[in-house]
Amino acid sequence: MKAIMVMFDSLNRHMLPPYGYQDIVAPNFERLARRTVTFDNCYVGSMPCMPARRELHTGRYNFLHRSWGPLEPYDDSMPRILKENGIYTHITTDHWHYWEEGGAVYLNQYNSYEFVRGQEGDPFKGLINFVEPEHLDGRKDFCGRQEFINRHYMQDEKNQSITQNFSNGLQFIEENHTADNWYLQLENYDPHEPFFTPEKYKEPYKDGYNGVMFDWPGYHEVVETPEQVEHCINEYKALVTMCDTYLGKVLDLMDEYNMWEDTMLIVNTDHGFMLSQHNWWGKMMMPYFNELARIPLFIWDPRSKTAGERRQALVQTIDLAPTLLEYFGQEIPKDMEGKPLRETIENDKAVHEYALFGQHGIHVNITDGRYVYMRCPDPEHEQDLFNYIVEPTSYPGAITVEELKTAQFHEGFGFTKGCPMMKIKGGYGISTLGFPPRCLMDYGTLLYDLETDPEQNHPIHDPEVEERMIQNMVKLMKQNEAPEEQYTRLGLEAYV
Repeated sequence: MKAIMVMFDSLNRHMLPPYGYQDIVAPNFERLARRTVTFDNCYVGSMPCMPARRELHTGRYNFLHRSWGPLEPYDDSMPRILKENGIYTHITTDHWHYWEEGGAVYLNQYNSYEFVRGQEGDPFKGLINFVEPEHLDGRKDFCGRQEFINRHYMQDEKNQSITQNFSNGLQFIEENHTADNWYLQLENYDPHEPFFTPEKYKEPYKDGYNGVMFDWPGYHEVVETPEQVEHCINEYKALVTMCDTYLGKVLDLMDEYNMWEDTMLIVNTDHGFMLSQHNWWGKMMMPYFNELARIPLFIWDPRSKTAGERRQALVQTIDLAPTLLEYFGQEIPKDMEGKPLRETIENDKAVHEYALFGQHGIHVNITDGRYVYMRCPDPEHEQDLFNYIVEPTSYPGAITVEELKTAQFHEGFGFTKGCPMMKIKGGYGISTLGFPPRCLMDYGTLLYDLETDPEQNHPIHDPEVEERMIQNMVKLMKQNEAPEEQYTRLGLEAYV
């Protein structure tokens, strides 16, 4: 048995033809939907990038105990479990956060790994006397300048990170398709911002725009003109079309070598991206609307050979690790909260009644597939928050020396396998990054009925539904061994 995961970053399901969007060139996503099961109710767990990847390894929520960071020594890593049981694991990636602070140890879980340089602010090449081109928005720090330096070396498509990364993945498939018992994770930073593509991918989206370069929206409310907004969305669509083109090359090899007979295929993402919906760009600065939280997922399981069908069952990123372990005949660790999706793929078997999602330090959210409830922290206690960690590294600069000075000994939780921990005040976004943003807290608590309001434009007031969602939020938080301050900051002490 073999398995391939093609993972994209910031892929908005609302921009894909299998999810109803037609104003985009993405024939291979349509082809993919014909060959796989398409999930209509897949939600993130923890956001953003590295928290989502920790969940991909461990099959359990990250965001209630800590923020962005490395794998912990006690973590059950799916690739490592496979590796230790004779399943060869390989990852090729251009996701540069693996090489920043807070991204350590992930790649070491695989038998082998390849890394392609140059995405976004990856300190890839050095040009001291470099003048950035005129542009709107984008990062104003070193990361922003470095991105334009990196582009300088990627004028030809063959030199772009996505091209080289897929080339590595395709080479692995070519050289190993006759072997047995392996897992390939072909993980791509695109279509994460900035939306940088060769001209040929922009052709279907010519909009007459002749203004200043705008392919890198910041994380803020929309302030641009309608023409600028349309152009930036078109730049994103061009990048999705580029991703679609390279996805097609994987499907071609699946066809050429008849790998559909013995190879699981998973195509997924870590989270979506706001493209002016709800008057927002980006992520993290706004409530986690479905453009961020409900994500695309496609799975082919060669055991059932179910294709061209849709599934309504509520699933999450935490389900992917146990799904792959079950597929390869491995025991699922007791600390994994996710569920294997074999029967869901076959017959839409339900695996979750409710699903939590969020980010460390802001709203805690829950959905049952119809309703989405976003619980806002109490303003008096919103920053009564701690990171529970063994490895004290996080997003660059996020855990400061002053915060480290607050560290207390903590005996750990049931899932930490007896490891003592540090309990550190604050963490990602609380101090250094000015998080949580006041605009996000000003939204307050929100409840949406997706059946009557699928675009989440009109929050509702329904005490009965809210009470049910609260009770199940607390139930899942208890199952996750959420720290007691999480209940306090959410005003849920009475339910504990």
